[in-house]
Amino acid sequence: MVNLLLAVIYLAFISLGLPDSLLGSAWPSMVKSFGVPVSYAGGVAVIIALGTIISALLSDRITLRFGAGKVTVCSVCLTALALLGFSFSTGYWQLCLAAIPYGLGAGGVDAALNNYVALHYTSRHMSWLHCMWGVGASVGPYIMGFALTGGQGWAGGYRIIALLQMALTAVLLLSLPLWKQRRVTAEETHPDGSGESGNPAADGAGAERRTSLSLREIIGIPGASQVFVMMFCYCAIETTAGLWASSYMVMHRGISVEQAATWASMFYIGITVGRALSGFLTMRFNDTTMIRIGCCVMAIGLVVVLLPIDAHVVVLSGLVVLGLGCAPVYPCVIHSTPELFGASRSQAIVGVQMASAYTGSLLMPPVFGMIANGIDIGLFPWYLLGLLALMIVMHEGLQGVKLRHDIGKVVHTHETSPV
Repeated sequence: MVNLLLAVIYLAFISLGLPDSLLGSAWPSMVKSFGVPVSYAGGVAVIIALGTIISALLSDRITLRFGAGKVTVCSVCLTALALLGFSFSTGYWQLCLAAIPYGLGAGGVDAALNNYVALHYTSRHMSWLHCMWGVGASVGPYIMGFALTGGQGWAGGYRIIALLQMALTAVLLLSLPLWKQRRVTAEETHPDGSGESGNPAADGAGAERRTSLSLREIIGIPGASQVFVMMFCYCAIETTAGLWASSYMVMHRGISVEQAATWASMFYIGITVGRALSGFLTMRFNDTTMIRIGCCVMAIGLVVVLLPIDAHVVVLSGLVVLGLGCAPVYPCVIHSTPELFGASRSQAIVGVQMASAYTGSLLMPPVFGMIANGIDIGLFPWYLLGLLALMIVMHEGLQGVKLRHDIGKVVHTHETSPV
């Protein structure tokens, strides 16, 4: 039964990735339908991002009350209805209206599912699940392309994804009894061998044992601010690289537009392949080591991009290596949350982690856009290196907090133990 639930969660991650790349692939056709400037896609993206931030910040309170299973079902259903709303939109304002439930649903399910997996499954599953999200995000544009070439238009593409999300909602609804099971199995045991299955409130059981934490209380937890800055920096790096890599290659390295567009996708392929490989590496290395390995590989990738060599393959290699380095960071940071902060506080921490990640994705790519426009787009790899350096400093600071906490526990145990 545990394996059946895990299969459902894998399916959920694939399905969650499907709509994430639809707006970009469909927007050239949508612009003609709505008669708005091309830049208006940013408005829809901002509304979605704000919705995800709000729902992620509220995830601790909501999940504590209803449980991860019910929150996931309702969030996916909300996303499906929003996508259906996209498909029937005839005006830009309707698109913006549908973007509100889309963002709220996406943020809610992201926080609830990630925390549930961090509590109940090993690190390799976290990596492979995020790899499945990458598969879904890669398949989404193909579905949209199928709809466009098949005469169904962009609305037909959104409708197909909405129907798939509704089917997932039905599967999740039928799986609700599985979420309530409390058996600790080998798959649910934490990598440290503690056998702790996590926060009782994670699936709705034992919710009375604690109350939700306020944002001020969450930020006040030792080490929390460091992990939030880490998530901000990581997603800023990922989204900035995804948005500006192609422009950097064209405007600074003299690569053709067509070739740059194809090569830019190699960054995401690097992430997807890297997460598949990371799942195997986590069987040997813990989350802290995996994050350090990822940061080192990211730095190597950016140094390769900076090499003053005219060969275009050098830039391509750097982007692929950067993607491979990005692969383990996000899932391992989330998976380490219960161990670092305790199972009872993990949902609260993960919720703010998601909000920090979405904020980084929302703010930092436009900031680099201003730098590229006002100074030089050649600063692209240096900008990413700056964010990476800050992320590394925060990660090592977090390990320092953990070390002091562990020493404190040892001292306390020694002082209170009978002689």
